[in-house]
Amino acid sequence: MNGIQFAFDPNWLDTLSAPFMTNAFLAGLAISLAAGVMGYFTIVRHSTFAAHALAHIGLPGATGAVLLGLPVSLGLGVFALGGALVIGALGKRASQREIATGTVLAFATGLGLFFARLSSSASQQMQSILFGSILTITTGQIIGFLVFDAVLLAVLAVIYRPLLFSSLDEQVAQAKGVPIGVMNIAFMAIMAGVITIAVPAVGTLLIFALVITPAAAANIIARSPFRAMVMATALCLTAIWGGLVLSAMFPAPPSFIIVALSTAFWAVSRGVAALRKRR
Repeated sequence: MNGIQFAFDPNWLDTLSAPFMTNAFLAGLAISLAAGVMGYFTIVRHSTFAAHALAHIGLPGATGAVLLGLPVSLGLGVFALGGALVIGALGKRASQREIATGTVLAFATGLGLFFARLSSSASQQMQSILFGSILTITTGQIIGFLVFDAVLLAVLAVIYRPLLFSSLDEQVAQAKGVPIGVMNIAFMAIMAGVITIAVPAVGTLLIFALVITPAAAANIIARSPFRAMVMATALCLTAIWGGLVLSAMFPAPPSFIIVALSTAFWAVSRGVAALRKRR
């Protein structure tokens, strides 16, 4: 029977020292910082569906970019940002965001499949778009990731307090004069950027494992927002780097191992929380 054989590779250290692995480790560091920080806000704002949907909304941008001969990340980012702005503008409350997200998601998915059918090259790119290919990330992409991280931290330094306030208690924040609409749009726009840089690692279908799952695990254990962000970043980084190491030791798709580790961390955190309650 043909298939993937999880046999130990005695030359795994040589694989880890290869230039493409170095790029993958650096990309994992940049992705983890963005995903860990914004993952916390996604959880407390009850916007997990919106974050997951943004990756799929970017699908027509990715396939359309291939159709036009443009970079996949460019098309993905443009459509993800456009979808984020629409959702943020139409959905001022959580219930409204769910409706807006579902509507935009349905249209974008259909458009993405339509674009894929128009071009054989777009169809061939579908697997890497859906499941990611962290081992093919280039130096130019890494520079882009690092620039995005710097912009992200600078923006959060400015809007951190009102964004956190509106995330924890939207009604009270609005009563205190926090511009809820502006915070919604800012959050969704930043999330579009995070999704754009994370998709190359695990693809649009598995993006939940990087942006949501580590943050969910951290929120269960951590006692403060800052600690939750730090822990989410650490868990995300451990999942990516651990996945890369294990995929070199036992040849297998890195995306699968990254997702498996991320899920395992969440399961362990649930177990720790259950033990705390018993005590």
